[in-house]
Amino acid sequence: MRAARLIKMVLLLQSRPSMTGAELARELEVSERTVARDVLSLSEAGIPVYADRGRTGGYRLIGGYRTRLTGLGRSEAEALFLSGVPAALRELGLADAASAARLKVSAALLPELRDAATGAAQRFHLDAPGWYQAPSTPALLPAIAEALWDDRVLTARYARKDTEVERVLEPYGLVLKAGVWYLAARAGDGTGSFRVYRVDRFLAVATGEDRFVRDPDFDLPAFWEERAAQFARSILRAEVTVRLTPAGARWLPHVTDRTAAAEAIAAAGAPDDQGRITVTLAVESPDVAYSQLLGLGPEAELLGPPELRERFAEAARRMAGLYE
Repeated sequence: MRAARLIKMVLLLQSRPSMTGAELARELEVSERTVARDVLSLSEAGIPVYADRGRTGGYRLIGGYRTRLTGLGRSEAEALFLSGVPAALRELGLADAASAARLKVSAALLPELRDAATGAAQRFHLDAPGWYQAPSTPALLPAIAEALWDDRVLTARYARKDTEVERVLEPYGLVLKAGVWYLAARAGDGTGSFRVYRVDRFLAVATGEDRFVRDPDFDLPAFWEERAAQFARSILRAEVTVRLTPAGARWLPHVTDRTAAAEAIAAAGAPDDQGRITVTLAVESPDVAYSQLLGLGPEAELLGPPELRERFAEAARRMAGLYE
């Protein structure tokens, strides 16, 4: 523990011209007295730490004691500092490791590149969870991630609809999608098929001693893109017919599946004399279509199926009654 703190102190001093005892104490989460003792230990070990006395004094390294990554340019350094998603790293238990890595890189950069970390962080921020939902970390995520790093076989109990199933899995990758974690894994049933599991539906996992050999041709981003597209299309099992105003056509991708909306608009015929187009839209179900298309108000007229059109007509009558 103390050794790690001493290393971090050296890296902090390498990354800045000087730091006060209070600043070091805050960064290292210790007292200023402990900082003074640690500085003495570093000096005794041959690390050239110099203390400037006085109210504006502090600690600094002298004699050019630093390691530099002279091969990194500014754009490369900035891209490096953008490579982490803080919330995801925390949930995976890697926040401390990522912080230490960034600190080491900062300490090793040339002085003129030291502002790369701050510059990137103040210009770009990735907020992974979706709106209107409280992000939660699945309790078993760290255990699954640990097995994934070590290429170890997992035995897992998984909630599927109203039943529980047990699976032997070879964990290949974790994906964070709109605040929800998914595991891409190869089934251990001998079929060699890859499947996707929601991590928050795992009820229990046990990591075995056996390691598996990863398929060198497996590409996690390509696999996820393909499965995500398949999933999006698989849930669109119904169709509705809608007449859209120009404004309704513009807004349609914002209330329903974007790909389905784009395909429906592209396949529409010529506009009528009022500029309206009639589209056949793939939807998840009539109930989902009702909740989505109702938001378009008078910019969309539901033409079919008839029973759904009647629901829209009833909603229109009730709404008109509210505003009379």
